[in-house]
Amino acid sequence: MADKVLLVDDEAHITRNLEKVIPWEMLGLKVAGSAKNGAEALQMLEEESIQLLLCDIRMPVMDGLELVRQIRDREMPCDIIMLSGYQDFAYTRAAIQYGVNDYVLKPIPYDELTGVIARVMSNQRSKQKQLYEEQQKLGRMIDLASEKILYDIIMDYTDFSGSHWLFTGDEQQLRLQQFVMIVLDLDISSEKTKDWRDWTDKERKLWNFAVCNVLREKLQTNGLHHAVIQMRDGEWCVLIETAGASEFDDARVQEWASMLLTAVKNHVKLSLNAGIYRQLATVEQLSEAYKLVQLGMQLTPVHDSITLYPTDGQRSPGEDKAFWVTAEKLISAVKRGDSAAVNLEVDHIAAQLQHLNEHNGARVKPLLHFFVLHLMREMKEMSVFTREQEELLWRRLDRRFIIKDLLNFIRQVTDAVTERSIDKKKQSELSMSEAKTFLDRNLCRDLSVEEAATHVGLSTSYFSLLFKQTYGETFIEYVTRERMERAKSMLAESQKSVAQIAKEVGYAERRYFTKVFMKYAGDNPTDFRAKYQTVDPSSVDAGEH
Repeated sequence: MADKVLLVDDEAHITRNLEKVIPWEMLGLKVAGSAKNGAEALQMLEEESIQLLLCDIRMPVMDGLELVRQIRDREMPCDIIMLSGYQDFAYTRAAIQYGVNDYVLKPIPYDELTGVIARVMSNQRSKQKQLYEEQQKLGRMIDLASEKILYDIIMDYTDFSGSHWLFTGDEQQLRLQQFVMIVLDLDISSEKTKDWRDWTDKERKLWNFAVCNVLREKLQTNGLHHAVIQMRDGEWCVLIETAGASEFDDARVQEWASMLLTAVKNHVKLSLNAGIYRQLATVEQLSEAYKLVQLGMQLTPVHDSITLYPTDGQRSPGEDKAFWVTAEKLISAVKRGDSAAVNLEVDHIAAQLQHLNEHNGARVKPLLHFFVLHLMREMKEMSVFTREQEELLWRRLDRRFIIKDLLNFIRQVTDAVTERSIDKKKQSELSMSEAKTFLDRNLCRDLSVEEAATHVGLSTSYFSLLFKQTYGETFIEYVTRERMERAKSMLAESQKSVAQIAKEVGYAERRYFTKVFMKYAGDNPTDFRAKYQTVDPSSVDAGEH
């Protein structure tokens, strides 16, 4: 679409000549109209978007100088080329002070004017392109920041509230959103996925990375504003913003899930299952929604490739849910290295299974077997076994166990972990200390939780859990707070520019840095500096000599 130009001169023959002689189409411009004075021009500018104004200085009613002043006072985004006679040069100089882009003396040399127009529009379009790229970059930066925050919200590691300093004006928009939630998971109990267990850690990381990329690209191609969050090895939570939709569109969401499953199948050659939360979820509901979908997928070992949870008329029995609550307590105790709690929860599981067996014996073994798979997967995230130990446990699990054997297997796995709990705790403390040193040393650049976890040899999910347990705040909270404190010191003690300080504390985009800083410190960086930095001229001179 061509940009628009407005011609303003009280001499009609001049505007007619300009319209006919200048090669507007070649310049990517279209003449939107002409005006005889500044008042007419101002009215047209208020009614229509104009990118370029060619304006005479001396005109009746409102002259060109007053028109320029009005345009700049009202912050109308158009460039201005003044047309003036030799006797108007003093006016022209005043107009330039108001922000005129260029001027051409009358009588008008049309070739020279064409060149001036081309230069002015080239500069305008370059600025527009740069602004667009910056906005896109900032938008993506906000998306990535939101994904980091959303992981902590889903895992219930952080409290999402309007008063939390971490949430700037942009992330705060999350509060107004409703999301479609789709959990994509590798069915590790399937015969087709047993090869997955033979992959090296490097292969798994590459595979997880590839799946994330495919999901993001497919969602972006279809114009869906989204977040793709890897929850653990082989499991992702996809959140899709609903753009003001008030009702859950069952058929449409299933189409999205099918599209994603097909994309992963075609590009990564892997089959996943999809669990869909069957209503729109606010940010405050994400953690509960994720737990509900994950629980539904875990309590239904045999299900369709796409299932909505909770399912219609097939809600899980209360005994199943009670069993899984106990199972999650067991896994939590194992992660904490609490051997007493582990033994207590194993006893609870045995009692619940005995009760469940009296009512529905056929349900017990598949449920227990699926839990053991889940337990092994969680232990894999914690890296508690050597490769040889893990392979031995998988081989044992593949055999046809009776219920007693499966219970013994649970005890064996949990005992193996709790026996190492003291050493593991010491190792965890060392890992977190090393992670903190790594973060403090690299605050000046973009840091991801994945990179920090890899640096200390942990999975992302286990690293996030340990970090929260060790420092009482999430990875993103710690990194942001440290950056803000470093920025406060630099603003108070140095003469570096705000843009330079932003870069040195890891923010390539100054505007985004300013938003985060204002939320954290209560002032924008410039005002903060004015409050806390006092400059004594005599001390400055002394320092220089």
